[in-house]
Amino acid sequence: MKRLYIEPTPISPEINLSPEDRLFTIIGNSSPEDVRALYYPVVEWLELFVGDTLEGDYKFTPGNPLRIVVDLHYFNSSSAKFLYDIFILLRKLKEQNVPLEIEWHYDPEDYDQKEAGEDLSILAGLEFRYVETKN
Repeated sequence: MKRLYIEPTPISPEINLSPEDRLFTIIGNSSPEDVRALYYPVVEWLELFVGDTLEGDYKFTPGNPLRIVVDLHYFNSSSAKFLYDIFILLRKLKEQNVPLEIEWHYDPEDYDQKEAGEDLSILAGLEFRYVETKN
C-alpha cells in the first residue's frame, strides 16, 4: 500500500501514513475550513490499510509495532470527530492483536490538550502513552 502524505498548512496538520516505516503521524494544527476534505481521504486510506493488515499484508510484532504519533498543538471539535474515527479504525487492529503504540503529545502547560487525549483514549478503547512536549 502506498504511503499517504498530506502537507501541512497553518490550519491543517502534516499527515504521514507510512506502512513501510511502521509510522503514522499527525502533527501541527487542525482547524481547516473543510474538515471533511482533509480527513476523508485519511479515513478511506485507513479503512483499506486495516483490511490489508487483517488479511496479512503487513506484519507487526511487539518488537516492531505500528507506531502512531499525534502531536496537535490545536484542533477544533470537527477535527476531534475525525480523530475519533481514526482511532476507532485502529482499534480494529488492536482487537485482532496487532501491536500498536499510540503517543499523544501535549504541552504540559495545556491541561485541556492532555485531557482531550485521555478522552479519546477512553472513547476509542485504546491505550495512549502521553508525551510532554513544549509547543
